[in-house]
Amino acid sequence: MKNIDLHNHSRVSDGLLAPAELVRLAAGNGVTTLALTDHDDTDGLEEAAQEALALGLRFINGVEVSVTWAQHTIHVVGLNIDPGDATLLEGLATIRSGRMERAEKIAQELAKAGIPGALEGALRHAHNPKIVARPHFARYLVEQGLARDVPSVFKRFLVQGKTGYVKHRWAELGDAVAWVRSAGGIPVLAHPGRYSLNHSTMDRLIDEFVEAGGLGIEVVTSNHTRDQAEAFAAQATRRGLLASRGSDYHGPGESRLEPGKLPPLPPQCVPVWQAWGDVALH
Repeated sequence: MKNIDLHNHSRVSDGLLAPAELVRLAAGNGVTTLALTDHDDTDGLEEAAQEALALGLRFINGVEVSVTWAQHTIHVVGLNIDPGDATLLEGLATIRSGRMERAEKIAQELAKAGIPGALEGALRHAHNPKIVARPHFARYLVEQGLARDVPSVFKRFLVQGKTGYVKHRWAELGDAVAWVRSAGGIPVLAHPGRYSLNHSTMDRLIDEFVEAGGLGIEVVTSNHTRDQAEAFAAQATRRGLLASRGSDYHGPGESRLEPGKLPPLPPQCVPVWQAWGDVALH
């Protein structure tokens, strides 16, 4: 039986495991096809692909692109990409160049609140200095005893309206979709149920995603309830979008579900992996 998980992170971005460790965990959980989709960087793909080959696991090259849309941070997952595509790599480099600037501003805000050394602390938790993200700050604050776990840090310090939140401009939605399409990949709207959008705004987001060339939507993910999965399955069916399934795994103690532990896609969905065929999955 196929167990396909198409949304996972390694320590190349804000995950806790090395790419090869992630692959081994997934294989141990019975995953048969795995995608690594680190934020705004593809540097972990080669290591993960080599480990997947050694374990007999089908591996999908992926990435998760950070987007600003209507003052909201949105994510677009690119699946089955060519990681050497120049247009994609140039776009991702542009996003990464703004990450350190944001990290410095987060550290400044935390320092004003009486929490010094946050940038240095976050960098110690970031295995890839090109990708310094909020989870790295959260792990530092947990380490300092300021919260019991990473989700608590986000609620107290790092979400909109809190001390360490810094507004930032990521890629445009149309650009992110175009980069993924340039690399031969399938753009998928990641975990739509996680965004704080009302029904009409969500419809507008999906409309614009489709108009830009988006092809899929994440239906089953650890961020979705069963009702949300059914709702986005209906959206996928109505709009002719491919449906994806991914755990959005970041690491032990920080994710609700491990790779391969997700429920199946609702039966009415057209799975995104049907677009690839067997050859592309090897």
